[in-house]
Amino acid sequence: MKTADKLRAAGLAIVLAWGWRRAVIAFCAGALSALAMAPINAWPVLFLTFPVVVWLIDGAGAGRRRGVPAAAMAGWWFGLGYFVPGLYWIGNAFLVDASTFAWLMPFAVLGLPAYLALFTAFGFALARSIWTRDASRVIALAVSLTLSEWLRGHVLTGFPWNAFGYALTEPLALAQTASLIGLWGLTFLSVAIFASPAVLIDGRSRGRKRWIAPAMALSLLVAMAIFGAVRLTRQPTGTVANVKLRIMQPNLQQDVRFNYSAKAEVMQKYLTLSDRASGPQSIGVRDANILIWPESAFPFFLTREADAMAQIADLLPKGTVLITGSVRAPDLPPGANVTRAYNSIYVIDHDGGVLSVYDKLHLVPFGEYLPFQDWMERLGFVQLTKVQGGFIAGARRRAMDVPNAPRALPLICYEAIFPGDVASRDDRPGWIVNLTNDGWFGISTGPYQHLQQARLRAIEEGLPVVRAANTGISAVIDPLGRIVARLGLGVEGVLDSGLPSAILPTIYARSGDIPIAIIVTVALIFVIRRRVAKRIP
Repeated sequence: MKTADKLRAAGLAIVLAWGWRRAVIAFCAGALSALAMAPINAWPVLFLTFPVVVWLIDGAGAGRRRGVPAAAMAGWWFGLGYFVPGLYWIGNAFLVDASTFAWLMPFAVLGLPAYLALFTAFGFALARSIWTRDASRVIALAVSLTLSEWLRGHVLTGFPWNAFGYALTEPLALAQTASLIGLWGLTFLSVAIFASPAVLIDGRSRGRKRWIAPAMALSLLVAMAIFGAVRLTRQPTGTVANVKLRIMQPNLQQDVRFNYSAKAEVMQKYLTLSDRASGPQSIGVRDANILIWPESAFPFFLTREADAMAQIADLLPKGTVLITGSVRAPDLPPGANVTRAYNSIYVIDHDGGVLSVYDKLHLVPFGEYLPFQDWMERLGFVQLTKVQGGFIAGARRRAMDVPNAPRALPLICYEAIFPGDVASRDDRPGWIVNLTNDGWFGISTGPYQHLQQARLRAIEEGLPVVRAANTGISAVIDPLGRIVARLGLGVEGVLDSGLPSAILPTIYARSGDIPIAIIVTVALIFVIRRRVAKRIP
Protein backbone atom coordinates (compact mmCIF):
# COMPACT_ATOMS: atom_id res chain seq x y z
CA MET A 1 0.00 0.00 0.00
CA LYS A 2 1.37 3.42 -0.98
CA THR A 3 2.03 6.07 1.66
CA ALA A 4 -0.81 8.23 0.34
CA ASP A 5 -3.20 5.27 0.57
CA LYS A 6 -2.08 4.53 4.12
CA LEU A 7 -2.64 8.17 5.10
CA ARG A 8 -6.09 8.14 3.53
CA ALA A 9 -6.98 4.91 5.31
CA ALA A 10 -5.79 6.28 8.67
CA GLY A 11 -7.70 9.51 8.16
CA LEU A 12 -10.90 7.73 7.20
CA ALA A 13 -10.59 5.44 10.23
CA ILE A 14 -10.48 8.53 12.46
CA VAL A 15 -13.38 10.14 10.61
CA LEU A 16 -15.49 7.01 11.12
CA ALA A 17 -14.45 6.40 14.74
CA TRP A 18 -17.24 6.72 17.30
CA GLY A 19 -17.88 6.25 21.00
CA TRP A 20 -14.97 5.61 23.31
CA ARG A 21 -12.54 5.15 20.41
CA ARG A 22 -13.21 8.69 19.31
CA ALA A 23 -12.55 10.00 22.85
CA VAL A 24 -9.27 8.05 23.08
CA ILE A 25 -8.09 9.36 19.71
CA ALA A 26 -8.87 12.94 20.71
CA PHE A 27 -7.20 12.60 24.13
CA CYS A 28 -4.04 11.06 22.65
CA ALA A 29 -3.84 13.72 19.94
CA GLY A 30 -4.07 16.41 22.63
CA ALA A 31 -1.42 14.75 24.79
CA LEU A 32 1.00 14.49 21.88
CA SER A 33 0.34 18.13 21.02
CA ALA A 34 1.67 19.17 24.44
CA LEU A 35 5.14 18.12 23.19
CA ALA A 36 5.14 21.28 21.06
CA MET A 37 5.48 23.45 24.19
CA ALA A 38 8.64 24.27 26.17
CA PRO A 39 10.99 22.80 27.10
CA ILE A 40 10.60 20.09 24.43
CA ASN A 41 9.44 22.39 21.61
CA ALA A 42 8.75 19.44 19.28
CA TRP A 43 6.34 21.52 17.19
CA PRO A 44 6.52 19.29 14.06
CA VAL A 45 4.36 16.80 16.00
CA LEU A 46 1.45 19.16 15.34
CA PHE A 47 1.62 18.20 11.66
CA LEU A 48 0.34 14.83 12.88
CA THR A 49 -2.08 15.85 15.62
CA PHE A 50 -3.88 18.84 14.11
CA PRO A 51 -4.96 16.89 11.00
CA VAL A 52 -6.49 14.43 13.47
CA VAL A 53 -8.53 17.36 14.83
CA VAL A 54 -9.84 18.10 11.33
CA TRP A 55 -10.78 14.46 10.77
CA LEU A 56 -12.52 14.26 14.16
CA ILE A 57 -14.64 17.28 13.26
CA ASP A 58 -15.29 15.77 9.82
CA GLY A 59 -16.59 12.64 11.53
CA ALA A 60 -18.75 14.60 13.96
CA GLY A 61 -21.13 15.31 11.09
CA ALA A 62 -22.65 11.86 11.61
CA GLY A 63 -23.99 12.99 14.98
CA ARG A 64 -27.16 14.84 15.80
CA ARG A 65 -27.66 18.62 15.51
CA ARG A 66 -25.26 18.83 12.56
CA GLY A 67 -22.50 17.25 14.64
CA VAL A 68 -21.93 20.23 16.95
CA PRO A 69 -22.29 18.26 20.23
CA ALA A 70 -20.03 15.47 18.95
CA ALA A 71 -17.42 18.02 17.88
CA ALA A 72 -17.60 19.70 21.29
CA MET A 73 -17.06 16.40 23.07
CA ALA A 74 -14.06 15.60 20.87
CA GLY A 75 -12.71 19.07 21.64
CA TRP A 76 -13.09 18.54 25.36
CA TRP A 77 -11.18 15.26 25.24
CA PHE A 78 -8.49 16.84 23.06
CA GLY A 79 -8.19 19.75 25.51
CA LEU A 80 -8.00 17.44 28.51
CA GLY A 81 -5.23 15.47 26.83
CA TYR A 82 -3.41 18.69 26.00
CA PHE A 83 -3.65 20.41 29.37
CA VAL A 84 -3.00 17.50 31.76
CA PRO A 85 0.61 16.87 30.62
CA GLY A 86 1.10 20.56 29.87
CA LEU A 87 0.07 21.74 33.34
CA TYR A 88 0.84 18.74 35.56
CA TRP A 89 3.44 20.82 37.42
CA ILE A 90 0.67 22.84 39.11
CA GLY A 91 0.31 19.87 41.43
CA ASN A 92 3.72 20.61 42.96
CA ALA A 93 2.34 23.78 44.54
CA PHE A 94 -0.02 21.66 46.65
CA LEU A 95 2.92 19.72 48.10
CA VAL A 96 4.69 22.78 49.56
CA ASP A 97 2.36 22.54 52.58
CA ALA A 98 1.32 18.94 52.03
CA SER A 99 -0.47 18.56 55.36
CA THR A 100 -2.90 21.31 54.34
CA PHE A 101 -3.19 21.07 50.58
CA ALA A 102 -2.04 17.62 49.35
CA TRP A 103 -5.60 16.28 49.25
CA LEU A 104 -6.44 18.99 46.69
CA MET A 105 -3.65 18.00 44.32
CA PRO A 106 -5.73 15.56 42.17
CA PHE A 107 -8.48 18.15 41.84
CA ALA A 108 -5.98 20.75 40.62
CA VAL A 109 -4.10 18.45 38.24
CA LEU A 110 -7.34 17.21 36.65
CA GLY A 111 -9.82 19.96 37.52
CA LEU A 112 -8.01 22.90 35.93
CA PRO A 113 -7.39 21.00 32.65
CA ALA A 114 -11.03 19.87 32.66
CA TYR A 115 -12.12 23.50 32.96
CA LEU A 116 -9.69 24.79 30.32
CA ALA A 117 -10.79 22.00 27.98
CA LEU A 118 -14.22 23.64 27.88
CA PHE A 119 -12.69 26.38 25.75
CA THR A 120 -11.24 23.81 23.36
CA ALA A 121 -14.66 22.17 23.24
CA PHE A 122 -16.18 25.52 22.32
CA GLY A 123 -13.58 25.97 19.58
CA PHE A 124 -14.35 22.56 18.06
CA ALA A 125 -18.11 23.20 18.28
CA LEU A 126 -17.78 26.61 16.65
CA ALA A 127 -15.65 25.12 13.90
CA ARG A 128 -18.26 22.43 13.22
CA SER A 129 -21.01 25.06 13.03
CA ILE A 130 -19.18 26.84 10.17
CA TRP A 131 -17.58 23.70 8.69
CA THR A 132 -17.09 23.31 4.95
CA ARG A 133 -16.37 20.32 2.74
CA ASP A 134 -13.16 21.53 1.12
CA ALA A 135 -9.76 22.80 2.23
CA SER A 136 -11.32 25.99 3.60
CA ARG A 137 -12.41 23.98 6.65
CA VAL A 138 -8.81 24.30 7.85
CA ILE A 139 -9.36 28.07 7.96
CA ALA A 140 -12.64 27.48 9.80
CA LEU A 141 -10.69 25.56 12.45
CA ALA A 142 -8.02 28.28 12.68
CA VAL A 143 -10.67 30.99 13.15
CA SER A 144 -12.55 28.98 15.78
CA LEU A 145 -9.56 27.91 17.87
CA THR A 146 -8.10 31.42 17.76
CA LEU A 147 -11.36 32.77 19.17
CA SER A 148 -11.59 30.05 21.82
CA GLU A 149 -7.96 30.57 22.86
CA TRP A 150 -8.54 34.33 23.09
CA LEU A 151 -11.52 33.64 25.35
CA ARG A 152 -9.38 31.33 27.48
CA GLY A 153 -6.97 34.22 27.93
CA HIS A 154 -9.69 36.61 29.12
CA VAL A 155 -12.66 34.85 30.74
CA LEU A 156 -12.64 34.84 34.58
CA THR A 157 -9.35 36.82 34.66
CA GLY A 158 -7.93 34.55 31.94
CA PHE A 159 -5.24 31.89 31.74
CA PRO A 160 -3.59 31.86 28.28
CA TRP A 161 -0.83 29.47 29.38
CA ASN A 162 0.48 27.24 26.55
CA ALA A 163 -1.72 28.86 23.91
CA PHE A 164 -1.25 27.05 20.60
CA GLY A 165 0.67 30.02 19.20
CA TYR A 166 3.65 29.25 21.42
CA ALA A 167 4.39 26.30 19.15
CA LEU A 168 5.85 28.81 16.67
CA THR A 169 8.28 30.43 19.11
CA GLU A 170 11.14 28.00 18.49
CA PRO A 171 13.36 28.50 16.60
CA LEU A 172 13.58 32.17 17.45
CA ALA A 173 13.26 33.26 13.81
CA LEU A 174 9.69 31.98 13.68
CA ALA A 175 8.77 33.89 16.83
CA GLN A 176 9.59 37.24 15.19
CA THR A 177 6.18 37.23 13.50
CA ALA A 178 4.77 38.05 16.96
CA SER A 179 6.17 41.56 16.50
CA LEU A 180 3.50 41.98 13.81
CA ILE A 181 0.46 40.05 15.05
CA GLY A 182 1.20 38.92 18.61
CA LEU A 183 0.36 35.64 20.30
CA TRP A 184 -3.16 35.37 18.88
CA GLY A 185 -1.81 35.86 15.38
CA LEU A 186 0.69 33.07 15.97
CA THR A 187 -2.18 30.93 17.23
CA PHE A 188 -4.15 31.47 14.01
CA LEU A 189 -1.09 30.65 11.89
CA SER A 190 -0.20 27.60 14.00
CA VAL A 191 -3.61 26.00 13.56
CA ALA A 192 -3.83 26.84 9.85
CA ILE A 193 -0.32 25.61 9.08
CA PHE A 194 -0.29 22.44 11.15
CA ALA A 195 -3.82 21.33 10.23
CA SER A 196 -3.25 21.72 6.49
CA PRO A 197 -2.09 18.11 5.80
CA ALA A 198 -5.60 16.94 6.70
CA VAL A 199 -6.80 17.80 3.19
CA LEU A 200 -4.45 15.20 1.68
CA ILE A 201 -7.13 12.53 2.23
CA ASP A 202 -9.84 14.53 0.46
CA GLY A 203 -11.45 13.05 -2.62
CA ARG A 204 -11.35 14.81 -5.96
CA SER A 205 -14.94 15.86 -5.50
CA ARG A 206 -13.83 18.33 -2.82
CA GLY A 207 -12.28 20.69 -5.33
CA ARG A 208 -8.74 21.72 -6.20
CA LYS A 209 -5.61 19.64 -6.03
CA ARG A 210 -5.05 18.29 -2.53
CA TRP A 211 -1.42 19.38 -2.26
CA ILE A 212 -2.16 23.12 -2.63
CA ALA A 213 -3.13 23.77 1.02
CA PRO A 214 -0.10 21.98 2.57
CA ALA A 215 2.20 23.65 0.04
CA MET A 216 0.83 27.08 0.94
CA ALA A 217 1.24 26.28 4.64
CA LEU A 218 4.87 25.26 4.18
CA SER A 219 5.51 28.37 2.08
CA LEU A 220 4.09 30.50 4.88
CA LEU A 221 6.31 28.75 7.42
CA VAL A 222 9.36 29.41 5.23
CA ALA A 223 8.35 33.06 4.79
CA MET A 224 8.07 33.44 8.58
CA ALA A 225 11.53 31.93 9.03
CA ILE A 226 13.05 34.25 6.40
CA PHE A 227 11.38 37.32 7.91
CA GLY A 228 12.64 36.35 11.35
CA ALA A 229 16.17 35.58 10.22
CA VAL A 230 16.42 38.94 8.43
CA ARG A 231 15.03 40.78 11.45
CA LEU A 232 17.48 39.10 13.81
CA THR A 233 20.40 39.83 11.47
CA ARG A 234 19.53 43.49 10.95
CA GLN A 235 18.97 44.27 14.63
CA PRO A 236 21.86 43.13 16.83
CA THR A 237 21.60 43.43 20.58
CA GLY A 238 22.45 46.89 21.86
CA THR A 239 22.96 47.89 25.47
CA VAL A 240 22.05 50.94 27.53
CA ALA A 241 25.16 52.90 28.45
CA ASN A 242 26.32 52.79 32.07
CA VAL A 243 23.64 50.39 33.29
CA LYS A 244 24.89 47.23 34.95
CA LEU A 245 22.47 44.66 36.30
CA ARG A 246 22.97 42.02 38.96
CA ILE A 247 20.19 39.45 39.43
CA MET A 248 20.23 37.40 42.61
CA GLN A 249 18.70 33.90 42.40
CA PRO A 250 18.61 32.44 45.94
CA ASN A 251 16.99 29.07 45.11
CA LEU A 252 15.15 29.05 48.45
CA GLN A 253 12.62 26.36 49.28
CA GLN A 254 9.05 27.54 49.63
CA ASP A 255 8.68 26.50 53.29
CA VAL A 256 11.58 28.82 54.16
CA ARG A 257 10.31 31.81 52.18
CA PHE A 258 7.03 31.95 54.12
CA ASN A 259 8.38 31.19 57.59
CA TYR A 260 8.91 34.30 59.74
CA SER A 261 11.24 32.39 62.07
CA ALA A 262 13.65 32.07 59.11
CA LYS A 263 13.85 35.86 58.76
CA ALA A 264 17.52 36.16 59.75
CA GLU A 265 18.54 33.14 57.67
CA VAL A 266 16.80 34.45 54.55
CA MET A 267 18.16 37.96 54.91
CA GLN A 268 21.71 36.78 55.48
CA LYS A 269 21.57 34.54 52.42
CA TYR A 270 20.36 37.42 50.23
CA LEU A 271 23.04 39.78 51.49
CA THR A 272 25.87 37.27 51.13
CA LEU A 273 24.78 36.03 47.72
CA SER A 274 24.20 39.53 46.35
CA ASP A 275 27.78 40.52 47.17
CA ARG A 276 29.32 37.32 45.85
CA ALA A 277 32.03 37.73 43.23
CA SER A 278 30.83 36.32 39.91
CA GLY A 279 34.28 35.98 38.36
CA PRO A 280 37.99 36.77 38.76
CA GLN A 281 37.45 40.46 37.98
CA SER A 282 34.24 40.81 39.98
CA ILE A 283 33.98 43.04 43.04
CA GLY A 284 30.55 41.83 44.12
CA VAL A 285 27.57 44.12 44.28
CA ARG A 286 29.77 47.08 43.41
CA ASP A 287 29.84 45.67 39.87
CA ALA A 288 26.23 46.77 39.42
CA ASN A 289 24.11 49.87 39.75
CA ILE A 290 20.84 47.89 39.73
CA LEU A 291 20.51 44.87 42.02
CA ILE A 292 17.39 42.75 41.48
CA TRP A 293 15.82 40.25 43.89
CA PRO A 294 12.83 37.99 43.07
CA GLU A 295 9.12 38.10 43.91
CA SER A 296 7.93 38.08 47.54
CA ALA A 297 11.52 37.81 48.65
CA PHE A 298 10.93 37.97 52.42
CA PRO A 299 8.82 36.12 55.01
CA PHE A 300 7.93 39.51 56.53
CA PHE A 301 6.80 43.02 55.63
CA LEU A 302 10.08 44.51 54.46
CA THR A 303 9.49 48.19 55.17
CA ARG A 304 8.21 47.38 58.68
CA GLU A 305 11.52 45.72 59.63
CA ALA A 306 13.97 48.53 60.36
CA ASP A 307 16.91 46.17 60.78
CA ALA A 308 16.31 44.62 57.34
CA MET A 309 16.12 48.04 55.69
CA ALA A 310 19.34 49.04 57.46
CA GLN A 311 21.08 45.89 56.19
CA ILE A 312 19.99 46.69 52.65
CA ALA A 313 21.34 50.22 53.00
CA ASP A 314 24.66 48.82 54.24
CA LEU A 315 24.80 46.42 51.28
CA LEU A 316 24.13 48.94 48.52
CA PRO A 317 27.04 51.17 47.48
CA LYS A 318 26.28 54.75 46.54
CA GLY A 319 24.63 54.95 43.14
CA THR A 320 23.17 51.42 43.34
CA VAL A 321 19.47 50.69 43.80
CA LEU A 322 17.63 47.51 44.70
CA ILE A 323 14.53 46.31 42.87
CA THR A 324 12.89 43.65 45.00
CA GLY A 325 9.63 41.87 45.51
CA SER A 326 7.96 41.92 48.92
CA VAL A 327 4.54 41.66 50.48
CA ARG A 328 3.34 45.11 51.49
CA ALA A 329 0.94 46.00 54.27
CA PRO A 330 -1.83 48.45 53.38
CA ASP A 331 -1.89 51.86 54.99
CA LEU A 332 -3.64 51.39 58.35
CA PRO A 333 -4.01 53.38 61.56
CA PRO A 334 -1.18 52.81 64.09
CA GLY A 335 -1.67 49.58 66.05
CA ALA A 336 -4.20 48.09 63.61
CA ASN A 337 -3.82 44.42 62.77
CA VAL A 338 -2.72 43.59 59.21
CA THR A 339 -5.08 41.01 57.77
CA ARG A 340 -4.49 41.53 54.05
CA ALA A 341 -1.53 42.60 51.95
CA TYR A 342 -0.29 43.58 48.50
CA ASN A 343 2.19 41.57 46.43
CA SER A 344 4.54 44.39 45.53
CA ILE A 345 7.78 45.57 43.95
CA TYR A 346 9.95 48.18 45.66
CA VAL A 347 12.73 50.34 44.28
CA ILE A 348 15.05 51.09 47.22
CA ASP A 349 17.90 53.61 47.20
CA HIS A 350 21.38 53.11 48.67
CA ASP A 351 20.33 54.99 51.81
CA GLY A 352 17.39 52.64 52.44
CA GLY A 353 14.75 55.02 51.14
CA VAL A 354 11.81 53.71 49.09
CA LEU A 355 11.79 55.43 45.70
CA SER A 356 8.84 53.68 44.09
CA VAL A 357 6.27 50.95 44.71
CA TYR A 358 4.15 48.82 42.39
CA ASP A 359 1.32 46.57 43.60
CA LYS A 360 0.48 43.48 41.57
CA LEU A 361 -2.61 44.04 39.48
CA HIS A 362 -3.43 40.59 38.09
CA LEU A 363 -3.65 38.19 41.03
CA VAL A 364 -3.52 34.40 40.73
CA PRO A 365 -6.88 32.71 41.51
CA PHE A 366 -6.59 30.14 44.32
CA GLY A 367 -2.96 31.16 44.82
CA GLU A 368 -3.34 34.77 45.93
CA TYR A 369 -7.09 34.99 46.37
CA LEU A 370 -10.18 32.81 46.33
CA PRO A 371 -13.18 33.49 44.13
CA PHE A 372 -16.03 34.43 46.48
CA GLN A 373 -13.35 34.82 49.17
CA ASP A 374 -15.53 35.34 52.25
CA TRP A 375 -17.92 32.51 51.41
CA MET A 376 -15.13 30.02 50.65
CA GLU A 377 -13.22 30.96 53.81
CA ARG A 378 -16.37 30.30 55.85
CA LEU A 379 -16.40 26.83 54.31
CA GLY A 380 -12.84 26.30 55.52
CA PHE A 381 -10.93 26.90 52.27
CA VAL A 382 -7.75 28.98 52.06
CA GLN A 383 -5.53 29.94 49.11
CA LEU A 384 -2.02 28.53 48.77
CA THR A 385 -0.33 31.63 50.22
CA LYS A 386 -2.54 31.41 53.34
CA VAL A 387 -3.18 35.17 53.45
CA GLN A 388 -6.54 35.50 55.17
CA GLY A 389 -8.86 37.56 53.03
CA GLY A 390 -6.52 37.15 50.06
CA PHE A 391 -4.06 39.59 48.56
CA ILE A 392 -5.26 43.03 47.50
CA ALA A 393 -5.05 43.85 43.79
CA GLY A 394 -3.22 47.01 42.81
CA ALA A 395 -5.01 49.97 41.25
CA ARG A 396 -3.18 50.31 37.94
CA ARG A 397 -0.08 49.31 36.00
CA ARG A 398 2.49 52.04 35.54
CA ALA A 399 6.17 52.38 34.77
CA MET A 400 8.57 52.90 37.65
CA ASP A 401 11.38 55.44 37.79
CA VAL A 402 14.78 53.81 38.28
CA PRO A 403 17.74 56.16 38.90
CA ASN A 404 20.33 56.27 36.09
CA ALA A 405 18.31 53.86 33.93
CA PRO A 406 15.29 53.97 31.63
CA ARG A 407 11.87 53.71 33.26
CA ALA A 408 10.92 50.10 33.96
CA LEU A 409 7.55 48.38 33.61
CA PRO A 410 7.11 46.01 36.60
CA LEU A 411 5.40 42.64 36.15
CA ILE A 412 5.00 40.16 38.97
CA CYS A 413 4.87 36.42 38.28
CA TYR A 414 2.29 35.43 35.70
CA GLU A 415 1.42 39.02 34.78
CA ALA A 416 3.96 38.40 32.01
CA ILE A 417 1.78 35.78 30.29
CA PHE A 418 -0.93 38.20 29.14
CA PRO A 419 -0.26 39.59 25.65
CA GLY A 420 -1.40 43.12 24.94
CA ASP A 421 -1.84 43.77 28.67
CA VAL A 422 1.75 44.71 29.33
CA ALA A 423 3.05 48.08 28.19
CA SER A 424 0.87 51.16 27.88
CA ARG A 425 1.03 52.79 24.45
CA ASP A 426 0.86 56.20 26.12
CA ASP A 427 3.60 55.56 28.68
CA ARG A 428 6.15 53.35 26.94
CA PRO A 429 8.91 52.16 29.31
CA GLY A 430 12.50 51.36 28.38
CA TRP A 431 12.42 47.79 29.73
CA ILE A 432 10.30 45.23 31.54
CA VAL A 433 11.33 43.83 34.92
CA ASN A 434 9.58 40.56 35.75
CA LEU A 435 9.96 39.27 39.31
CA THR A 436 8.64 35.78 39.90
CA ASN A 437 8.76 32.83 42.26
CA ASP A 438 8.51 29.63 40.25
CA GLY A 439 9.70 27.66 43.28
CA TRP A 440 6.07 26.63 43.73
CA PHE A 441 6.43 24.33 40.73
CA GLY A 442 9.69 22.56 41.53
CA ILE A 443 11.99 21.13 38.89
CA SER A 444 9.40 20.74 36.15
CA THR A 445 8.40 22.03 32.74
CA GLY A 446 6.45 24.94 34.27
CA PRO A 447 9.36 27.40 34.72
CA TYR A 448 10.53 26.75 31.14
CA GLN A 449 7.06 27.52 29.82
CA HIS A 450 6.92 30.67 31.96
CA LEU A 451 10.23 31.86 30.49
CA GLN A 452 9.01 31.09 26.97
CA GLN A 453 5.98 33.31 27.49
CA ALA A 454 7.97 36.19 29.02
CA ARG A 455 10.33 36.04 26.05
CA LEU A 456 7.44 36.41 23.62
CA ARG A 457 6.33 39.58 25.44
CA ALA A 458 9.78 41.04 24.64
CA ILE A 459 9.31 40.29 20.94
CA GLU A 460 5.75 41.61 20.85
CA GLU A 461 6.59 44.89 22.54
CA GLY A 462 10.15 45.48 21.31
CA LEU A 463 11.29 45.81 24.90
CA PRO A 464 13.99 43.94 26.82
CA VAL A 465 12.78 41.73 29.68
CA VAL A 466 14.85 41.27 32.82
CA ARG A 467 13.61 38.32 34.83
CA ALA A 468 14.52 37.48 38.44
CA ALA A 469 13.18 34.12 39.66
CA ASN A 470 13.66 32.57 43.09
CA THR A 471 14.58 29.08 41.83
CA GLY A 472 15.07 30.01 38.17
CA ILE A 473 14.97 30.60 35.37
CA SER A 474 16.40 34.11 35.73
CA ALA A 475 17.32 35.74 32.44
CA VAL A 476 18.09 38.92 30.54
CA ILE A 477 16.26 38.96 27.22
CA ASP A 478 16.76 41.47 24.42
CA PRO A 479 13.78 43.00 22.53
CA LEU A 480 14.00 40.36 19.81
CA GLY A 481 13.82 37.49 22.29
CA ARG A 482 17.52 36.61 22.36
CA ILE A 483 18.56 35.42 25.81
CA VAL A 484 21.63 37.49 26.63
CA ALA A 485 22.28 35.83 29.99
CA ARG A 486 20.53 33.26 32.16
CA LEU A 487 20.72 31.22 35.36
CA GLY A 488 19.35 27.70 35.11
CA LEU A 489 16.54 26.09 37.04
CA GLY A 490 17.38 25.01 40.59
CA VAL A 491 20.66 26.95 40.66
CA GLU A 492 21.83 29.39 43.33
CA GLY A 493 23.85 32.33 42.09
CA VAL A 494 24.09 35.82 40.67
CA LEU A 495 23.76 36.95 37.07
CA ASP A 496 25.63 40.03 35.88
CA SER A 497 24.62 41.66 32.63
CA GLY A 498 24.16 44.91 30.79
CA LEU A 499 20.64 46.15 30.03
CA PRO A 500 19.66 45.56 26.38
CA SER A 501 18.35 48.64 24.59
CA ALA A 502 14.73 48.87 23.55
CA ILE A 503 13.91 49.18 19.85
CA LEU A 504 11.22 51.28 18.17
CA PRO A 505 7.69 50.15 18.99
CA THR A 506 6.69 47.12 16.94
CA ILE A 507 3.54 46.96 14.85
CA TYR A 508 1.99 44.87 17.61
CA ALA A 509 3.05 47.39 20.28
CA ARG A 510 1.38 50.18 18.27
CA SER A 511 -1.73 48.33 17.07
CA GLY A 512 -2.31 45.55 19.59
CA ASP A 513 -4.73 42.86 18.44
CA ILE A 514 -6.31 44.95 15.70
CA PRO A 515 -4.35 43.28 12.83
CA ILE A 516 -5.25 39.74 13.90
CA ALA A 517 -8.84 40.80 14.55
CA ILE A 518 -9.00 41.95 10.91
CA ILE A 519 -7.38 38.71 9.70
CA VAL A 520 -9.79 36.53 11.67
CA THR A 521 -12.79 38.57 10.48
CA VAL A 522 -11.75 38.31 6.83
CA ALA A 523 -11.08 34.58 7.25
CA LEU A 524 -14.48 34.06 8.86
CA ILE A 525 -16.23 35.88 5.99
CA PHE A 526 -14.29 33.75 3.50
CA VAL A 527 -15.34 30.51 5.23
CA ILE A 528 -18.98 31.54 5.47
CA ARG A 529 -19.04 32.46 1.78
CA ARG A 530 -17.53 29.07 0.90
CA ARG A 531 -20.13 27.39 3.06
CA VAL A 532 -22.98 29.28 1.42
CA ALA A 533 -21.56 28.62 -2.04
CA LYS A 534 -21.46 24.89 -1.32
CA ARG A 535 -25.01 25.08 0.14
CA ILE A 536 -24.02 23.23 3.29
CA PRO A 537 -27.01 22.89 5.67
